[in-house]
Amino acid sequence: MKRSQINAAIKKMEEMVSSYRFSLPPFCSWTPEEWREKGTEYDEIRKTMMGWDVTDYGEGRFAELGFALITIRNGILNDESYSKPYAEKLLMVEDGQYSPMHFHFYKKEDIINRGGGNVFIRVYNSTPEGEYAETDVEVHSDGRRYSVPAGSQVKLRPGESITIPPLLYHDFEVESGTGTVLLGEVSMCNDDTIDNRFYEKLGRFPSVEEDEPPYRLLCNEYPPSTI
Repeated sequence: MKRSQINAAIKKMEEMVSSYRFSLPPFCSWTPEEWREKGTEYDEIRKTMMGWDVTDYGEGRFAELGFALITIRNGILNDESYSKPYAEKLLMVEDGQYSPMHFHFYKKEDIINRGGGNVFIRVYNSTPEGEYAETDVEVHSDGRRYSVPAGSQVKLRPGESITIPPLLYHDFEVESGTGTVLLGEVSMCNDDTIDNRFYEKLGRFPSVEEDEPPYRLLCNEYPPSTI
């Protein structure tokens, strides 16, 4: 993925978040030069990979496969003594983009449509072998509990949410023609290195082609603290 694509996605998301009058934490606006000056007092950001994340899953098709997101807060999985046992994210999904089918081994999360268009979330229970189960899926959405057939798409309009428990396969995409969606995620701690199981084997972070200087560093690019 080209650095120019990453920079453009971050700038577009900054504009969208600002238009919704949502203020981001200070570290989301640090430049690469500012990051080189940050000491060990900011190691929580480094260790929990808070900040910007733009992914094409290593496939090089960002307009169709991938999205931009920001991890605003996070702890360390299975270590409640470290800072916090929860996480929060914002995600920007554009019309035509797709987040592929996956589940989390440990994380339980709420996905919330914070504004923009509508988003479809397809759901399957997982078999013990990691395949799609044919059983109905119990959906929890904004205080309502109901069941849908395996593979159903749950539509979230602005303001609506769905709870995704561990081992529940889910993907998401924008309803065509409704416009870019700003999603929120409130969850248990997030750890993309061990907690994701994609149905089809994919990478998680992009391979970056440096065609221009970085506007913001991604969460897996922070320099180590030197002071």
